[in-house]
Amino acid sequence: MTILFEKNKVLVIGMGKSGLASAKYLLKNGARVVLCDSKNVDKNSGILIELKNLGDIEFILGKNPTSSELKNIDFAVVSPGVPLDLDYIVELRENKKVIMSEIELAYRIGLDKNLHFIGITGTNGKTTTTSIVGEIFKSTEWESYVVGNIGNPAVQAADEASENSVLVTELSSFQLESIVEFRPEISAVLNLTEDHMNRHHTMQNYALAKSNIFVNQNKDDKCILNYDDDLTHDMGLNNPADVVYFSRKEKLDSGIYLDDEGNIVFSKDGSIEKIINKKELSLPGSHNLENCMAAIGIAISYGIDKDIIVRVLKTFKAVEHRLEYVDTVNGVKYVNDSKGTNPDSTIKAVQSYEEPIVLIAGGYDKGSDFSELFDVAKKNVSSVIALGETAELIGKTAIKFGIVNIHKAASMKDAVEISKEISKDGDIVLLSPACASWGMYNNYEERGNDFKKCVSEIK
Repeated sequence: MTILFEKNKVLVIGMGKSGLASAKYLLKNGARVVLCDSKNVDKNSGILIELKNLGDIEFILGKNPTSSELKNIDFAVVSPGVPLDLDYIVELRENKKVIMSEIELAYRIGLDKNLHFIGITGTNGKTTTTSIVGEIFKSTEWESYVVGNIGNPAVQAADEASENSVLVTELSSFQLESIVEFRPEISAVLNLTEDHMNRHHTMQNYALAKSNIFVNQNKDDKCILNYDDDLTHDMGLNNPADVVYFSRKEKLDSGIYLDDEGNIVFSKDGSIEKIINKKELSLPGSHNLENCMAAIGIAISYGIDKDIIVRVLKTFKAVEHRLEYVDTVNGVKYVNDSKGTNPDSTIKAVQSYEEPIVLIAGGYDKGSDFSELFDVAKKNVSSVIALGETAELIGKTAIKFGIVNIHKAASMKDAVEISKEISKDGDIVLLSPACASWGMYNNYEERGNDFKKCVSEIK
């Protein structure tokens, strides 16, 4: 891909993992890079020195680029957290410059190597499903990488991968907003519920961003969709790919569904093949049943042996920060679900337990409505410990639905200490924030690790 990037002047927007990986790749392949970030960065930092040593690079730090600084830019690579309606990005578009995501860049790198992309998106379950599929591929002869929104830059993997490798890619709506030619051989949309409304503003815009995952596919490709979710079900209409539905509620003439005995079965062309009984799955909860069905659909579509699929589904362990058991203190179980960054995800977490729950929730305000969450949570959530920017709204909404034992915490340490005081033997203290971590932490991993640290301290 040197020919594509050599001597091009590329604006790389954002100094997160994906931005830095993109900048490094482009510099190594002869591009002239302008790296910008609205945050101030120490001019003598190790990462800036490393980038300078790689090639021709300029920095625009602590501000957005001006019109004069955008002159002679050939195209831009934008990090997922950067809104596409910023003035200078709009200006680039108006000047007919291509704005691409790091995923798009990785895809173009992969064209020369015949890399195979699997794309997985949805509001909830992306990380778990991507991890399951990744484990399935690790058990095959394919060289494979698990990349994308899960935390590993796709560009780095595409650069390192051998020819014909598989990239199992978790994709957020932010990453999918700025794809151009990206075409996975298999795509999957797990579900769609309200999320990131502060960025997308409407569910229509949000769904449109998600649907970009299959927009470049054709009938030679597969698209795995949730039959039970109205929005994802409708994505199967006029879909350019060959659609494979999965359902835990309906029996499908063609697709993956749950039979009367609780078996996950695959139906096609009049034949029905049993894959695994839901009781044999290693992960609890109906949401994980759906995640496993989607993973089965992807693996079967790729022609992977059933025995490999079943073995992984029986042994797969929960993803860190997703319903992760931390410890038991004085008869109280502490569970880390920091990956629960929206109300629907927290609903699924709450529904995974029958025991009384002390819920720690709150964080960055994405414009979410918490009414449905607490309408469900009132069944077994006895207390709520609210923290972060949304603490007041969460407290008021919980009270509205009859959960009156509300506590406000100034920090995670404070929240865990309060939980120790108010919980009883047999309770579950569940960190499932229903909000993003920004404002208090850099990411949900940092938040979950802080929770685990605080739990170890009270023990």
